Amino acid sequence: MADPSVPPPVNLEEKPGFSRLPNESPLGTLVGVNPPLEATPTHAPEPRLLSPDTLHDLRGHAIEELRYPASAALIVAGIPGAGKSTALRKFFSAESDAAAPSRGPDGALVLDSMQARNRLRPRLWWLPYLLWRPVVHIAHLRAIRTALRDTTGPVVIHDCATFRWTRTLIQRWAAGYGRELHLLMLDVPATVARAGQYARGRRINRVAFTVHVRSWRRLMREIATEHHTPSGTSRSVVIVDRAAVNRIRRVVFAA
Repeated sequence: MADPSVPPPVNLEEKPGFSRLPNESPLGTLVGVNPPLEATPTHAPEPRLLSPDTLHDLRGHAIEELRYPASAALIVAGIPGAGKSTALRKFFSAESDAAAPSRGPDGALVLDSMQARNRLRPRLWWLPYLLWRPVVHIAHLRAIRTALRDTTGPVVIHDCATFRWTRTLIQRWAAGYGRELHLLMLDVPATVARAGQYARGRRINRVAFTVHVRSWRRLMREIATEHHTPSGTSRSVVIVDRAAVNRIRRVVFAA
């Protein structure tokens, strides 16, 4: 007989904000890792501020503010079209047409790969982007390393996080320069991300997109399996869906 004092398990698939990539088996509820906020006693209100320090699955939840250490490095991750640049614009006033790193309201240095692309376009516009895209990635990585090394305040990084070698590089640089690394993961269905690419007019070819989607699924499985941050490379991981991003009002850095 079930113990009436033990609450029933929560299935994230039944929650309105839950998202899963197509044709993918469920990753599990992550209840054993980070209980959904509704699972707290009814007399305890859902917290409005979160200082991430482990794995937090916020899909379907209403957090108003994320607060990180003043010298943190924050990766805003997701497959192409997930809404990374939109999140950077919302939280840090980053513009997609900028050619240099921008500053957020609290001084955070924001690095978007589009900045490198905008810098290189005047010289390489006559080539198909497929040919000079690797140069954009290299320039973006160089800017990340320079920022982690030379900036005293927080650094916010636009990265898909779908390639282990780039995550490893950024993790090593962050650790080498004495910074905590945090991940904010935008988990959206592949179909929604594809629609986002069409809406912004920045589509990638189907083969490359499929590689990103498969890598993202693998990363999510790794997180669910390890019940911790991926490969121990970051201090915290926050998983959000589109609804959760819309509810978050601020991402701040404080001592």
